[in-house]
Amino acid sequence: MKTRLGYENKLFLKLAKSLTSTAMNNIVVPIDFSEESNKGIELALLFSEKQQTNIRLVYVQKKSSDYNSPGHFEEEKQWATNQFKKLVAIYEPKLKNDSTLKHIIKSGKIYKEIVGQVESYSQGMVTASTHGASGFEEFFMGSNAFKIISATEKPVLTTRTGNVPKKISKIVMPLDITIDTRQKVPITAQLAKLFDAEVHIVTVSTSKGQRITERLKAYAKQSAGYLRAQNVNYKAKSLVGDNVVDLISVYADSVEADVITIMKEQSKSLTFMGNVTHQLLNKATVPVMTISNVETHIMTGFNTFGG
Repeated sequence: MKTRLGYENKLFLKLAKSLTSTAMNNIVVPIDFSEESNKGIELALLFSEKQQTNIRLVYVQKKSSDYNSPGHFEEEKQWATNQFKKLVAIYEPKLKNDSTLKHIIKSGKIYKEIVGQVESYSQGMVTASTHGASGFEEFFMGSNAFKIISATEKPVLTTRTGNVPKKISKIVMPLDITIDTRQKVPITAQLAKLFDAEVHIVTVSTSKGQRITERLKAYAKQSAGYLRAQNVNYKAKSLVGDNVVDLISVYADSVEADVITIMKEQSKSLTFMGNVTHQLLNKATVPVMTISNVETHIMTGFNTFGG
């Protein structure tokens, strides 16, 4: 156990060095011109208050070949252009730190175009509401809930309830027994440093078994050490219960957290991990940042089960 953890810890430190360079100043916001989708802009503005940020609003219409009349494609494009002018007039005056706000109109499948845009930046992220009009509600909810999150390696910050904090002061960072769970630590630390926020390290488990408890303690201790080295304030909490999602969401509410950071589903347990991620995104009352994992190729005796 100790030998395995020692090897994993060395790998974590190596991964941490490569993950700390994730920038959050190129932000893509999917827009369908509903009030709900505008919440993605408000999330992006939080970053503008702390650093120079390039915000790109993206509207995706169907391909021209999918319209009954060629003229309808151009009509919708002109309509979207006019709507963007209204949004820019509202939100551009709120920008700080020489940030920029521009819009882009694309055609094709929504999630592919959004992912293509954010992936065009060497470093960037997506901020979005998971409820919106037209296609956005469909692609975020139900069976297509993770098309954007699953298809991009960039962080995705979403709000389900339309709740956008005035500032990010508390971040809940749940840790489970998976190796990949610690990969959220460097990005969470970077987010905390940007906003001078406090991180709550919360170990979550459905079991009180000794091996699991020891592993979680080791992960929490190592994460705390990393945060201390980055001069990030933190608190630690251990939770055990029947439902990991409830543990995380209830705790986040109890401490009045502003953001929860989680890992997205992993290929080794796609269905179960996807269910946990899906449930948390649909249950959390605060914004959730979903972070991609880097394949570590370490075999363990534990089943993956969460974020």
